[in-house]
Amino acid sequence: MSPRAAQIPLFFCLLLFAHTADAQTAKEVILLDSKAQQTELEWISSPSSGWEEISGLDENYTPIRTYQVCQVLEPNQNNWLRTNWISKSNAQRIFVELKFTLRDCNSLPGVLGTCKETFNLYYYETDYDSGRNMRENQYVKIDTIAADESFTQGDLGERKMKLNTEVREIGPLSKKGFYLAFQDVGACIALVSVKVYYKKCWTIIENLAVFPDTVTGSEFSSLVEVRGTCVSNAEEEADNSPKMHCSAEGEWLVPIGKCICRAGYQQKGDTCEPCGRGFYKSSSQDLQCSRCPAHSFSDREGSSRCDCEDGYYRAYSDPSYIACTRPPSAPQNLIYNINQTTVSLEWSPPADNGGRNDVTYRVICKRCSWEQGECVPCGNPVGYVPQQSGLIDTYITIVDLLAHANYTFEVEAVNGVSDLSRSQRLFAAVSITTGQAGKYILSWYNLHGD
Repeated sequence: MSPRAAQIPLFFCLLLFAHTADAQTAKEVILLDSKAQQTELEWISSPSSGWEEISGLDENYTPIRTYQVCQVLEPNQNNWLRTNWISKSNAQRIFVELKFTLRDCNSLPGVLGTCKETFNLYYYETDYDSGRNMRENQYVKIDTIAADESFTQGDLGERKMKLNTEVREIGPLSKKGFYLAFQDVGACIALVSVKVYYKKCWTIIENLAVFPDTVTGSEFSSLVEVRGTCVSNAEEEADNSPKMHCSAEGEWLVPIGKCICRAGYQQKGDTCEPCGRGFYKSSSQDLQCSRCPAHSFSDREGSSRCDCEDGYYRAYSDPSYIACTRPPSAPQNLIYNINQTTVSLEWSPPADNGGRNDVTYRVICKRCSWEQGECVPCGNPVGYVPQQSGLIDTYITIVDLLAHANYTFEVEAVNGVSDLSRSQRLFAAVSITTGQAGKYILSWYNLHGD
């Protein structure tokens, strides 16, 4: 039996106790995993008497395919093993993980000077699959691979498995794919598994922004800057666009900026949910939805404002969080004093200010005919002291009236929503005739008019 043939059962026994390859981590995209393939790998071996593909079982008794070589009795070995063509996808930096066992040369009799304890790893970039043709001078050496632990005949007897794991990097790559090649120069080795992968930062939502799958950069120290896209119903914060950086290890780092839920929506986890009925959010700068203020409502989800109830209004200058209000009632206790062609009026504030603190007063002067009782605005030269409208105090003096004429004075309380009201005006009114003896007369009443 040839030395090579004698070694095959040896490695087959080792494979019975081989550990499975590490599971794919969240940062890896697998391009090749020899242990995941249970059919023949059919890699290229040159010469054909070198590396040999065999079947084995892992510790879970799952069939695996592997390669071994043990040409240790003859010097100047040059045994090559080449993988099939591997598409690199959009990766620039590739990782190669090798799991292997290696025989201690000192445990093999008669091989002093011919036995080695290392092998070489190569790669060759190409845009297409060149078939089964292989030219050694096209391949670039990645590294010489040595075992941290080698096994002996005694380890075999005790069924001790000494599995080595080595990881190497390739890159940056510029072509569509590549081959890997393994050169044996006289070692007794079993290549248990080969895993080829690249790293990426997987899709993540951070600060309400979606950052898509991103392949790591070509250099170990490189950071790839990625701009995020706001989730549904969110918008970028002003002058603070969301950005993250994908590290060479496939980790998202250095978050900058953020998205915020737009008006009518509030944050819940990684989403923006609409405000419920009876709630609102008027600006994206607000964090949470708020309950509608008094005398207002929202009858749909996702409201950015609350509408006022019938009879209630919101002034144009009122912020959205202010309760809706209404016009005040009429002033109370209107009294007057006549001094020839001058009339002084005094009154008390309305019983209801409409829920506002911006109440002022205005006075309408009308001159009425003796016969039909029709009234027209006073016009010039009638004067008002201190002024006709925008009164803060509850009194006014009206001067330069005509003598022996009939007048009606309407005193109305107004606030910030009075001009928005569609209902009739509420005012206190008094009618007088000039030229009569001056005295205080308590004569007030509320009128409803146009």
